[in-house]
Amino acid sequence: MVRLRLWNRDNLIVAARTAVVCLFSYLAGSEFTSRFHAGTTILGGVWSVVSGIVVLQATLQDTRGSAMLRVLGTLIGATVAAIYLALFPFDPLGMAICVGVTVLFCQAARVPDHARLAAVTVVIVLAVSVAVPTMSPAENALLRFIESCIGAGIATVAVLLTPGSRARREEASRG
Repeated sequence: MVRLRLWNRDNLIVAARTAVVCLFSYLAGSEFTSRFHAGTTILGGVWSVVSGIVVLQATLQDTRGSAMLRVLGTLIGATVAAIYLALFPFDPLGMAICVGVTVLFCQAARVPDHARLAAVTVVIVLAVSVAVPTMSPAENALLRFIESCIGAGIATVAVLLTPGSRARREEASRG
């Protein structure tokens, strides 16, 4: 019989840390985005949360590494989408080509694990361009990139400040 251990100390710390990252990423991302484009405020919060949760790892070292790769992947995806939108209007075939190009760039930049989220960034930027046609491609891409950075930064700080977690004890013992 498999016994679930939901209520041990480390599980509670991980759950609380994830919830805190979710809350603060949403609040910071939506507040930031509201200052530049009120129409995408909620998306700004949600995109920050996605980045924060994706970046969050058990150790500070792993979280920092994941944050750097996430930021690089998002930069690639947002840039590809902005360039495409500066040249062409949204088109499903163009979206698919942009996703493929983004994955190739992520492979070349040695961030293949974040190619999927870089591709999702392309889709989000392109979808926002359809939903909010008055928003410039550059502003759209830049906001999505910064929102991603916000979530990644909050996740990193959360791991750094989490007292008493097993990951923190293991890092301390490694010296």
